[in-house]
Amino acid sequence: MSDVKAPYILALDVGTSSTRALLFDAQGRTVPKVGSQHKYELQTSAEGEVTVNADMLVDLVAQTIDETLQAAGSRRSEIKAVAFDTFWHSLLGVDKNGHAVTPVITWEDTRPYKAALELRKELDEKKFHDRTGVRFHASYWPAKLRWLKQHQADVFAQAAQWISFGEYLHRQFLGRSVCSLSMASGTGLLVGDTRSWDTDLIKVLGIQKEQLSEIGDVQDGIKGLQPEYASRWKELHDIPWYPAIGDGAAACIGSGCVNEKNWSVTMGTSSAVRVVIDPERATPSMGLWKYFVDGKRAVIGGAMSEGGNLFGWFQEQLKLSGSLQDIEPALAQIEPDSHGLTILPFIAGERSLGWHADVRMTISGVNIHTTSYDLVRAGAEALSYRIKNVYENLRDVLQVDASSHKVMTSGGALAASALLRGIIADALGVPIYPSTETEASARGVALLALEALGVIDDLEKVAPDLLEPSRPAKKNGEIYRQAATRQSELYQRLLGDK
Repeated sequence: MSDVKAPYILALDVGTSSTRALLFDAQGRTVPKVGSQHKYELQTSAEGEVTVNADMLVDLVAQTIDETLQAAGSRRSEIKAVAFDTFWHSLLGVDKNGHAVTPVITWEDTRPYKAALELRKELDEKKFHDRTGVRFHASYWPAKLRWLKQHQADVFAQAAQWISFGEYLHRQFLGRSVCSLSMASGTGLLVGDTRSWDTDLIKVLGIQKEQLSEIGDVQDGIKGLQPEYASRWKELHDIPWYPAIGDGAAACIGSGCVNEKNWSVTMGTSSAVRVVIDPERATPSMGLWKYFVDGKRAVIGGAMSEGGNLFGWFQEQLKLSGSLQDIEPALAQIEPDSHGLTILPFIAGERSLGWHADVRMTISGVNIHTTSYDLVRAGAEALSYRIKNVYENLRDVLQVDASSHKVMTSGGALAASALLRGIIADALGVPIYPSTETEASARGVALLALEALGVIDDLEKVAPDLLEPSRPAKKNGEIYRQAATRQSELYQRLLGDK
């Protein structure tokens, strides 16, 4: 691209399997051949642990910055801001010297599920859901903090502050941090109406307000790197480093879903359906959540803990050769629901809509003729039914019909599979428009940074770049409606009383 234009934004995207750095120009376009990505492994256990070492991850992010600046060449002097997103809901404790006393506990960690159930019994969950936008669940801080206090009391006592990984990264590079409204709203401790920490819930959890970060907004950048990094990245020393926002919010903005006209369906490691709305627009149902993108935008939706991780599990355990894309021709030969399988695809516990963190995947209907490809195809269809449930719940909450909006997709799993997009279109009964943006989260924070700098005055004027849609087939939709009902009946039999 010879027409890329300064100023440039260095965008960092810290996901649950890799971290990357990219350069975006003044129009929010990626600068070709300028970027870096490194994968990493999470620490997991049979008990439900899903964590990562905070300092290792900081070093990995720093490495991506080194490599991206080197690739940027002379353009590095025209970088005017650093913006980044991280996985939502992460928690780590730091001591009075700023050293991590816990690993980063990710949203996938289900060890606190009993603590969440205790909170549901002790408190009025609906009242807190209406205030904070989230339920008591292992993903969020209230359950994590209670679990740490119960099971790691010494570590709990050592923590001078509780922060997200985004704040920890800022403190290592800049010596200080701001917790964005976006990250704060993903903790389960932020009162949405007042945009302040929930003092009642803080008291119940046995922590102090001073142990939580200062809350700011996405435009509250920090300048001035720590000496080590100031000499390492001279061009980044006197420019703003904007606070981290949640990766899901960033993906909405980056894929062009900046208002209610465009709805976002994403599938990476996990899956979600999201709509960006005015913060005062609606209160989510108990199956959904509402977070902030920034001070003037909220995102309402539902997230599922399963997505690409389900296909990764099938690939590994069934010893499949190749990726989902590689075996797609074989999967396409299987007629919709012809396998007769019913799957509850909770490979990492359930979030929306039922929020059963402790449940696991169930497969019903296996017979002597069931093949590995049947299982993968059934898994794809099962995911589409879960997405359908969230989508229809969102339409009820926002009181809109399908004609009011366009459904757009992003994320690695959906970008790679036309078959998967087609299955979701059939299940939802609406066209599915794939975004051409392969780095939606990184682009989202770059666009927000350009808005904060005044380079872009209105993100709604940045038109999404879309491919031809996958259009629903009526016959397939009827088959999937019956199969979705069968999945719902199995769900009720196993989980209805939980």
